[in-house]
Amino acid sequence: MSSLPAPFTAAHRSYVKSLYRRFLINELDWIVQRDLWRARALAIRAEFERNRDVHDPRALAQIFEKAEAALADRKHPDPYRPPEAPDGTKWERNLPPPLGPLFDHETYNEQHARADH
Repeated sequence: MSSLPAPFTAAHRSYVKSLYRRFLINELDWIVQRDLWRARALAIRAEFERNRDVHDPRALAQIFEKAEAALADRKHPDPYRPPEAPDGTKWERNLPPPLGPLFDHETYNEQHARADH
């Protein structure tokens, strides 16, 4: 990881939150039942809390590299997608008809007809 944000900046906090969120979502791909997933989520949180007081930029870089490698190793090959989300099984299937009023083309053409035609 060559482009890690500088420690203790807003970008650093955003990166850590993103990494934490990616870990949780990846675990949810593996463990669908929330009651079973919750124990794993607490373990992930404990791991992040254990490294909370690390202030050395080099140590942080090593921790981030290990975390990214662990996430890449454990990445689910077929992650869960909600059915109605893009790439979901029901994406744009059986779209409902538009709810707005129907456009009356004949009336429009009569009202906007040119005199020279």
